[in-house]
Amino acid sequence: MKTTTGKPAGAMVGAWLMVAASAAFAQTGASPAFDAQDKSDARAIESLARARNCMTCHATDRTLLAPSYRDIAKRYAGKPGAAEELARSIADGSRGKWGSLPMPAGLQLAPGEANRLARWILGMSR
Repeated sequence: MKTTTGKPAGAMVGAWLMVAASAAFAQTGASPAFDAQDKSDARAIESLARARNCMTCHATDRTLLAPSYRDIAKRYAGKPGAAEELARSIADGSRGKWGSLPMPAGLQLAPGEANRLARWILGMSR
């Protein structure tokens, strides 16, 4: 194997790949630890949605009995007070926002769960 300044060429290529990967993370502002935590949180909140029976009517990417979470996120994207309004609809139920089928109140939700679910749904607009 050829060497460059006394190091094997493979080691030099590996070093340059590490530099390139570091530069890519720096440009995007991404952090591998943050991304892993973010994904873990999303999975936990999706599990909460399943446990509270939200996924009986909603899905993340398609309409079932109710609109998909992505469609909901798109409708509320950039709207001031969207998280609070959506959390209120989750906790108290709603009628007439997405057609004639009413959404029942989330009576089984613990304090703060409607807010967590609302933020998770709104995050799908990206």
